[in-house]
Amino acid sequence: MINLRCSAIVLTLVLAVATSALGKEPSAAGRIKVASGSAFIMRETKLIPAQIGQAVFEADGLRTGPNGRIGVTLMDDTRVSLGPSSEVRLARFVYAPGDGRLAVVLKIVRGVAAYVSGRIAKLSPDAVHLETPSSIVGVRGTSVAIRVEP
Repeated sequence: MINLRCSAIVLTLVLAVATSALGKEPSAAGRIKVASGSAFIMRETKLIPAQIGQAVFEADGLRTGPNGRIGVTLMDDTRVSLGPSSEVRLARFVYAPGDGRLAVVLKIVRGVAAYVSGRIAKLSPDAVHLETPSSIVGVRGTSVAIRVEP
């Protein structure tokens, strides 16, 4: 009887740990600091209205309409701002300096985007890439503004 109870307790603990590991949400890459007009987060197939303080994750996109603006601060203090009628995708974001894993890849699809580098660019400049439909920009300074025409 005692063995059966111990087995049941062990099984319950194993299932609880496994469930929490499988259901673990990914860490936020950053947060929205500014949102006005028509501004959205594109997550998988959904358009989510952007709100100040809302989390942004790796693989999310940011989109603005003709009167929209959005600004995001990533966990390494990188700042990305979009003007009206713009779209950017956070294709990759890894900020684990203790493990030596650092990466920022932003795909500027259309419109105007401003980028101000954070700690990743200071620790590993080669880990930062800003991509447009026709080029890849390696960041060696602290800020850049990009316009992509449709």
